[in-house]
Order: sequence, then C-alpha cells, then structure tokens
Amino acid sequence: MYYPNDIEEICYEQEHIDKVSQEINQSISIYFQKYIETEGGHNIDENEVRKLAEKFGSSGKPKSKNKDSKKILERLLKEAIENFEKERQPYEDILNLEALEEYKYDVNSFKNTVLKNQIPIIRKTLQNKQAKELDKFRVAFNNAQPGHLFEVTSNIIELSNEWRNERYDGNGFEQIDTCSDLNYYDLDDENYTAFGVIGGGIKSTFIYKLFPEMFPSRSREAVWALYYLSSKKSFGCKEDSQFLMINSDEGTTQQNYFYPYGLFAFYALRIFNKLKELFALHGVSLPIEYRFIAVDGFLSFVSRSHQEEINLLKQNSQNYHYDY
Repeated sequence: MYYPNDIEEICYEQEHIDKVSQEINQSISIYFQKYIETEGGHNIDENEVRKLAEKFGSSGKPKSKNKDSKKILERLLKEAIENFEKERQPYEDILNLEALEEYKYDVNSFKNTVLKNQIPIIRKTLQNKQAKELDKFRVAFNNAQPGHLFEVTSNIIELSNEWRNERYDGNGFEQIDTCSDLNYYDLDDENYTAFGVIGGGIKSTFIYKLFPEMFPSRSREAVWALYYLSSKKSFGCKEDSQFLMINSDEGTTQQNYFYPYGLFAFYALRIFNKLKELFALHGVSLPIEYRFIAVDGFLSFVSRSHQEEINLLKQNSQNYHYDY
C-alpha cells in the first residue's frame, strides 16, 4: 500500500481474506517449529548453529539436544501471560466505565496526568526521547484537545464493554468464520480515533489489556509479522502487500500503521485457531481467557526473526507520519 492511500477494496473481500489466511496458516507451521527450536527466539536454531560451525571451519556435525517441546511451549506461554499481567492493572483501574465517569469532570487532568503518566503505552511513548520518530507523537499529544482525547477514549471503552457483554460467546467465538461475522469494523471509525495520538496501535492496546480473550493487540510487530507470514505476497493488490506502508517519494517502507483493526482482528483469530491446533499437538492447551496473548507472543517472535531486514526497510522512516 502506498502512502497516503487507503487500503484497497479487495482486501475486504472474504475470498481474498481466505487466500491470505491459507498462506498464513502454511507459514505458521514453519515458524512454529522455529519457535520451539529457538525457544521463542532466545536460542539459535540448529541450522544457524551448523552454518556457524561451517564458517569457522568445523567439519563435524554439531550435536543437537533433544528438546522437550511441551515444557518449552508451557514456559513460553507462562512468560507471555506474566509479562502481560505486569502492566495490566493500570488499564483496568483507569479504563473502566466507573472511573471514566469521574474523569469526565476534569478532562485536563485526564490528559495531562492520567493518560500522560499512568497509562503505560502512552507514558513510555512520550518518554522515549531516544526514538526521534516518536517526536511527531509527542507534538500531536501536546496539541491534542483534552476533551477530544477523553471522548475518544470513552467511546473505545464503552464500545468494547458493550461488545464483551452482548456479543462475546467464549465457546462460539473461535467458530466465527468470516470477517463480517466478527464485525469489528466500527473500531476503525473516526469516533474511536484521535489522529496522531490514539490510533490503531494504542486503541488496540487499551482493549487488549481489558479483554485479551476478545481483542488482539495490533502492535507494530504484529503487522510486520503478517507481512512475513503472508510470504510478502500481494494477493491481487495493485499496491504491493497490504501490510506495508510504502512512501515512494521518500523511498521508505514501514509496517502499515493504518491497517484496519477490523481486518487485523479476524486474521488474529484465525492465527489463534491454528496455534491452538499446533500447541495441542504438543500436549499444551491454550487458555481462552488469555487467547490473544499467545497470538501476540508468536507474532512478536515472527517479527523479531526478520529484525535485520525490517531495520533496513525502515531506514529514514522517521520522516513518516505514524498512527499510534
């Protein structure tokens, strides 16, 4: 996709979505084996060990250790859940309907104290002065109207609670088979966006921290991962992969920071179903109350597996306008 164009209409067609999903599922099986072999990216896989041995003149075949895949997967899942829970409490304490009812009487404090200092994803983004590409976010946040930020945040939390209470079926959720049946498109509406401040990434973090069984995190790593899991193919798109944002004038490429949450969430659900199947083959059950934590951890691994190439593609991308 070329900046500043919208995503192509073909991407919303279920036939297209199914083709992309088929490719993603095939890739997941390959990456999943690497996920086990490298223990989530913490170790070097056997192929890399062999290449290193050959590089340094070793003629012998490196001895491979038998890995207990069940223990590895259980540990990775446990670590992912623990990391998720570490910073969950502020979201639950602040982003609930009762607390927001109180904050509406002082929107200036909500922006400059609560969002700025108490919501981890916003606090960390504002404080990360080393990343110059985040300067635009800091400017946008400082210039944003407190009332607008409060309104958008409230809209997001109200809608996610409504959907959780009225639409979520723990047993039937995984059976949803079309993007229109999942129907998360409303979250891409302007009523749920503060452009330059609360975009797809941050709004998805809000609801992911509240309801990880229902809402996936549309992080930067996650969108990059979809690019690689879909084998970098365009699937009929005229503007290259839908998961990329290409600025031909500046010669830069980024993950598609405008990627619609309604589409992303459906792909994430299908990825969960595939991961559930693969985990089960190794005797591990994925807890539905933490459904999308397993997905987030795996997508992060896929993205990190290509970090060198991603860094190359992102060169000079600090000039981009980011959607957070």
